[in-house]
Amino acid sequence: MRLVVAGSPAAAVPTLRRLAASDHEIAAVLTRPPTPQGRKRVLTPTPVAQVAAELGLPVIEATRVDDTVTAQLVALQADLGVIVAYGALLRRPALDAPRLGWVNLHFSDLPAYRGAAPVQRAVTAGDTRTAATVFQLVEALDAGPVYASDPFDIDPDATSGDVLAAMAETGADTVLRVVDALADGTAVATEQSGTVSLAPKPTVDDAHVRFDESAVAVHARIRGVTPEPGAFAHLGQTRVKLLRSALLPGGTASSAPHLAPGALALVDGRLLVGTADGPLVLTEVQPAGKKAMDGAAWARGLGSLEGVVLS
Repeated sequence: MRLVVAGSPAAAVPTLRRLAASDHEIAAVLTRPPTPQGRKRVLTPTPVAQVAAELGLPVIEATRVDDTVTAQLVALQADLGVIVAYGALLRRPALDAPRLGWVNLHFSDLPAYRGAAPVQRAVTAGDTRTAATVFQLVEALDAGPVYASDPFDIDPDATSGDVLAAMAETGADTVLRVVDALADGTAVATEQSGTVSLAPKPTVDDAHVRFDESAVAVHARIRGVTPEPGAFAHLGQTRVKLLRSALLPGGTASSAPHLAPGALALVDGRLLVGTADGPLVLTEVQPAGKKAMDGAAWARGLGSLEGVVLS
């Protein structure tokens, strides 16, 4: 089939590469315009735009799909649109521009976690399983009928970044399977059923770690907002990024010292922080203005931890 592929971040790149390597033809790639990146704010194309250029594919750059962009999509005479995290809504007649409409790869077991941050919300909630779902795009948010949903187990120590990178690869295979089925007329879509939940982007407040929660909940929060917007706590007036954490094994946790929520201690070469029900290991941190470092090394640099509390 003749395809148009829409996407912007790195999570959309595996799908673009899979489709480009398939028997299908990519007529054009729709992505967001370049944005300033890094300390020097260098104008940088999206990861999808960079790969499209590498593959020699025509690129349409647009912040939103207005009448001009819609006209470009119509002119492509595509059979199908494939969208993965493009970053803007498609309205009619853009939805109707390809002959078969659009399919969307979404990183949740729909109708759970409809919205922009399904992986971050699932990890923060402590979920152990999610899914890569391909569905027919409709005007309502992530509400279209589902063609395929492949389960994905969430590693108990994986961050949202880890999970999304892995799901982008497995989800690309799901997309190609659906596109092939639509091409040969065997694809079947089923209406969504079950409890609807929403997944808005995490805020800075979501990223602020609260140690009056359980160790499991704190660990899940740190993982869920990593790498964006990035977990943090305050040491006095200074912000400390919390990059990686680990739960103590059952036997070790029961013999660990009691620590008040947010209190720090070095035990057996590990930095422990108190939570509501027991200590958690802070394995990697990043103090303000410094590079990421081992949690214990950072703690040793603080000197005495007596009275030192993260909040």
